[in-house]
Amino acid sequence: MDTRQFLDKYNLLANKIDADRLIAEFLSEMKAGLAGRDSSLAMIPAYVTADRNIPVDEPVIVIDAGGTNLRVACITFDMDNRAVIKDYERYPMPGAVEEVSATEFFNQLAHHLGPMLGKSKKIGFCFSYPAEISPELDGRLLRWTKEMKAPEVIGRFIGRGLMAALGPAGEGKSIVLLNDTVATLLAGKAAGKKRYGSHVGFILGTGTNIAYMEKNKNILKIIVSDASGSQAINVESGGFSKAPRSDIDNMIDQASENPGINQFEKMISGRYLPEIVLRALKKGAEEGLLDTAGRHWIDRQESLDHEQMDALFNTGGSGITKSTDLSKVDRDCIQTIANAVIDRAAKLAAINMAATVIKVVGESSDLPVCINIDGSTYYKAAGLRENAERYLKMILRDRNIQYDLVHVERAPMIGAAIAGLVN
Repeated sequence: MDTRQFLDKYNLLANKIDADRLIAEFLSEMKAGLAGRDSSLAMIPAYVTADRNIPVDEPVIVIDAGGTNLRVACITFDMDNRAVIKDYERYPMPGAVEEVSATEFFNQLAHHLGPMLGKSKKIGFCFSYPAEISPELDGRLLRWTKEMKAPEVIGRFIGRGLMAALGPAGEGKSIVLLNDTVATLLAGKAAGKKRYGSHVGFILGTGTNIAYMEKNKNILKIIVSDASGSQAINVESGGFSKAPRSDIDNMIDQASENPGINQFEKMISGRYLPEIVLRALKKGAEEGLLDTAGRHWIDRQESLDHEQMDALFNTGGSGITKSTDLSKVDRDCIQTIANAVIDRAAKLAAINMAATVIKVVGESSDLPVCINIDGSTYYKAAGLRENAERYLKMILRDRNIQYDLVHVERAPMIGAAIAGLVN
């Protein structure tokens, strides 16, 4: 068995993925999720719009809570929609280091926000943890991720808790809470003055997700007051369950902390790509693709980090495969397998973006769709961005759909600022 036969056997070849079929599956799951039927896509209404113009020179207070850091700033926008960030401060996220009570959590948020309160009556809050957004633009925490230690906060509304902690200082303030993917979508409006038919936000980092603008009349699972309007939908695309999986994907899923959950994310995101590569290499060694030295080399690899994984792509052999014990045949085999895993992830990411754009515009559009892409894996994983953009072009070109790919720095903060100003 040669390397290509091995990749075919374990369903790791991008060219074996039927893009048209998978896009149809995505669209079907999206429609079901919007209607409240069984679906692997949650399709969570965000109750924020991207239809309104960004006001010029109007300040908004911004909070960006995600990972181990809490960021606070005051942001305005100029006539070209460029963000002007002032009074930027970064603090440890309450509960990131040691456990805090709900009272301590909200009091710490209020303390860090205090010096900014005189700058605006509007607050945009990017909260990058699983939360159910309410029509009042607040969010109820469903569960913590990223090792956060504040169990009493689970089930509580974040904006409401913060306002209570602010007390009289918060009177007259309004808070709009949204997640990082919806914020990434909105941040695309700060990419310039070009007119777009709609906006999409895509994240491919440690995890993955996508958000887009949906017509209210199509969101059948909620009652909307304005059926003619539109709002952002948090797709939770990492949960998509219809992608063709391999035995290696299934092994990774079963060994994870949440088997059966976020199966699509486990095929393409930065948290899992090194593990897919490593397991594929070990399986290849077991099946005789590598000689004795190659098998010994891969047996010694207990894990791969991103730097090591990227080194596999160095065709000059200056990465972790530079050992003179490895033959050129072994190095080529290792690099071919690593390339295939990244190429498959790139095609799946492109299919995710393409399906969402098609959902937005149908089969054709006079104005392009703005796709704002964020996430370190998309931009730093060797070959992923180039391959994803090549696949996306191939898929959408035949459908006569125009789009622009943009990257707005500090997208969560910028998007939260826009949400706070226009909603």
